[in-house]
Amino acid sequence: MSDKSALELVSLTKRYGDTIAVDAIDQKIPGGTYTCLLGPSGCGKSSTLRMIAGHETASSGDIVLDGHNITDLPPAKRGTAMMFQSYALFPHLSVTENVAFSLKMKGVDKGTRQERARELLELVDMSAYGERLPEQLSGGQQQRVALARALITKPSILLLDEPLSALDPFLRLRMRTELKRLQRELGISFIHVTHSQDEALALADHIIVMNGGLIEQDGKPQEVFDAPRTEFVARFIGGHNIMAGESGKLAVRADRIFLHQEQTPDAALSAVVRAVEYLGTSVNVAVEAPDTGELNVTVGDTAFFANPIEIGQSVFLSWKPEDAHSLAA
Repeated sequence: MSDKSALELVSLTKRYGDTIAVDAIDQKIPGGTYTCLLGPSGCGKSSTLRMIAGHETASSGDIVLDGHNITDLPPAKRGTAMMFQSYALFPHLSVTENVAFSLKMKGVDKGTRQERARELLELVDMSAYGERLPEQLSGGQQQRVALARALITKPSILLLDEPLSALDPFLRLRMRTELKRLQRELGISFIHVTHSQDEALALADHIIVMNGGLIEQDGKPQEVFDAPRTEFVARFIGGHNIMAGESGKLAVRADRIFLHQEQTPDAALSAVVRAVEYLGTSVNVAVEAPDTGELNVTVGDTAFFANPIEIGQSVFLSWKPEDAHSLAA
């Protein structure tokens, strides 16, 4: 695969007065990948995306796309396109006119730009809606139009700022599948900002976890989930328990802890069940142990109902040594 849309951030920094929103980050993002910038509100992920798009000025550092320094270029000259959370469609223009708008600004003739707009509406499965106004569309349909409009400029990189947050859960899952399909078909880089761990794990080839303006960890979703480097990443990515080890802290996945109703040599850690939450395919059991505080244990539904556990019951915990993963301080 060509690395035409490879992006490099070099000591990229964003300051708002005395506040440092993005703190001299260095990151390479290979071309043709689906990357998620993941982190809580205020971690610097949207500021990073907006600097790549040219909607925020970098305070210092460089943004290099395909070997060209684009740090000071206006948004339209960067080879990037941004899809906003609010979709920002023009209410008085038809769907086709909305999609074709940036080509109109570039002076492309009407026939060519409308034909190109129709091709993109087909790509996002919205061909039948070309004559409608945005207000006549559902949220999911508006989102598809915004996507077509962003893609009409043939960007090297599509930047997506929390693109699924306004949709209901069912539609969110459908659009996730759709975004992944489009990225694969087009072969361009998608960089997608989200605070949803599920979304990042489901979509990304590459996850970058941000916290306090810094990159805490980056890598393939499975690597980040299986081997979080810091307590922050382990807590934010979810599904892990943090406990004190002999030298520093350990993370153990909730689905790698075993609950026993009887004490055995390898299950000597005793705990009391505080809550039981049925989640369909699994059951989340919250337990409290004197040494480790509250821990979450994920039990498969079949195993749980074959031998149910009640709130207030004493249980014993065990896990394999290789599943206890040491965290950097």
